[in-house]
Amino acid sequence: MKIKLLILSVVLIAAAVIAIAAASSDMVIDIHYVTDQGTGKKIGTITAEQTPYGTLFRPEISGLSPGMHGFHVHAEGSCGPMEKNGHMVPGLAAGGHYDPKGTGSHQGPYGKGHLGDLPALYADKSGKVTLPVLAPRIRLNDLKGHALIIHAGGDNYSDNPKPLGGGGARIACGIAGK
Repeated sequence: MKIKLLILSVVLIAAAVIAIAAASSDMVIDIHYVTDQGTGKKIGTITAEQTPYGTLFRPEISGLSPGMHGFHVHAEGSCGPMEKNGHMVPGLAAGGHYDPKGTGSHQGPYGKGHLGDLPALYADKSGKVTLPVLAPRIRLNDLKGHALIIHAGGDNYSDNPKPLGGGGARIACGIAGK
């Protein structure tokens, strides 16, 4: 009987350790509005989790306009503004889409273009984003030190008719692994 209790105790402790390790491997990223002055008000979080099928992004965001919003991992780890053509542009310090293989092509999360191309986020009629998205090609470790950018408009996962899916302005940002 003592051996069975010892074995059961060891199994329960091992299960607890595995559960804690799994939970601690999730990456919680604070998401803020971006302005021409820098980062603004926090509007929520995105929890990124490695799965056997890619990285799962679980958003808990509010305050966006209803509809689809382009969502990408960007090359740099900054949400700050930068000057372009004499004007400060919100979130521009994040650089372009994360593209470690130098494809130079926006093909969405299932194509062979930028690794930072993620599935678009959907904001409901009250501006809340809670629907998880799965990015099959990117790993959790790829996110560390990079900005996650949410765009004003949707994403058609193509460079046509507008470059980079036509998502438009950068409206929100968070730094992964910060």
